Amino acid sequence: MLCIAALLAYICRNSISVAESSIRADLGLTKRDTGWMMALFFLPYALMQIPSGWLAHRKGTRFCLPLFAVAWSAATLLMGKASGLAMLMGARMGQGITQAGLFPASTNTIAKWFPATERAFPSGALGGFMSLGGAVGMWIAGVLVVHPDIGWRGMYFIFSVPGILFAALFWFWFRDRPEDHPSVNDAEISHIRQEDVNAGPSGKSTPPLWRHLIASPATWWICGQQFCRAAAMMFFSSWFATYLQEYHGVTIKQSGLFTMLPLLAIVGGTLIGGAVVDAVYRRTRSRRASRQGVACASLVLCALFIVAAFFVKGAPAAVTLVAVGSFFAGTAGPCSFTITIDMGGRHVALLFSTMNMVGNLGALAFTVGVPYLQEVVGWSGVMILFCGLHLAAAFFWWLLDSSGTVFDQSLLRKTDADAR
Repeated sequence: MLCIAALLAYICRNSISVAESSIRADLGLTKRDTGWMMALFFLPYALMQIPSGWLAHRKGTRFCLPLFAVAWSAATLLMGKASGLAMLMGARMGQGITQAGLFPASTNTIAKWFPATERAFPSGALGGFMSLGGAVGMWIAGVLVVHPDIGWRGMYFIFSVPGILFAALFWFWFRDRPEDHPSVNDAEISHIRQEDVNAGPSGKSTPPLWRHLIASPATWWICGQQFCRAAAMMFFSSWFATYLQEYHGVTIKQSGLFTMLPLLAIVGGTLIGGAVVDAVYRRTRSRRASRQGVACASLVLCALFIVAAFFVKGAPAAVTLVAVGSFFAGTAGPCSFTITIDMGGRHVALLFSTMNMVGNLGALAFTVGVPYLQEVVGWSGVMILFCGLHLAAAFFWWLLDSSGTVFDQSLLRKTDADAR
């Protein structure tokens, strides 16, 4: 159900890239107008990560996720009702605000419903369905936008319906704690509540003191890797098709197909990566080996395949190598989700929302910055940056001390009052 929510959300958010030219023509906008309109999703999405994570922590996923789904469905419907740039921008920002709590709530639920030895695979599945929703959304949007009886307005009406149906089903079926669900037996609860050997003596963190969260080097490195990875992943949803058209000379139709390949490779990478991370953890009982080791190795391999793409001729060969690199980048995705569960203690949603906020600021910076960078250093320079972001993310993973919680590693001295 969490994966379905991720898929539906990404269909709603990513379909704009296919509909952009039709919206621009119908509303008499410029490319700069629609460029800023697309980018406006990420700023409120990033800024609302912490408030929505706090809400999910306090109210639970059963209450929050249906609320978010209904709200983003309403914002999607308003996209189709837009009569001008102002309304379009408002609806796009509404999508960002209402989808911000999806992944903090989902990660919080994975922490409660899965033992430490089995958290990476559901995290990988969640990440995989994000990319799958993006790829499928682009394909469906391409069909609906050109349909004479539907168009881009009808497309957004169609995309607004599944989220409302999901909200009703999820609220009736789901419970925040396994103990409260009638289908969960005692043996399953005992399995879920396995002790995490890396969690420290009590397995619990200190109270959610923001100054300790912010003053923790562990938080810095977790957020740093997410900033770099999110910026790199955003390349495929923003400028990769344009890069293929201008650098490799492919057609618009070909660029759409080629853009899907790395996204589908990420889907496979996240699913396989989650299974690998869990398997390594079960064998070693080490966060450093399973979370950090897999992430570092995957990101370095990704960078190597992107570098190899510079030395081949023709778009198909280059895209194939980039897709293989994206597969390995995808295997690092479950590590970032899982480490927030491992190190968030009782406040997983707050740590994840902080990490995701920083990641989306990276996505925003990369989306806005690429045109300016490309004018100075060309597409080759952009691809070097794309490669460098993966290496920087690997370096942040290497710096991380993954024992205990992020609160345990705060540079601030905890007073007795704080402990209480």
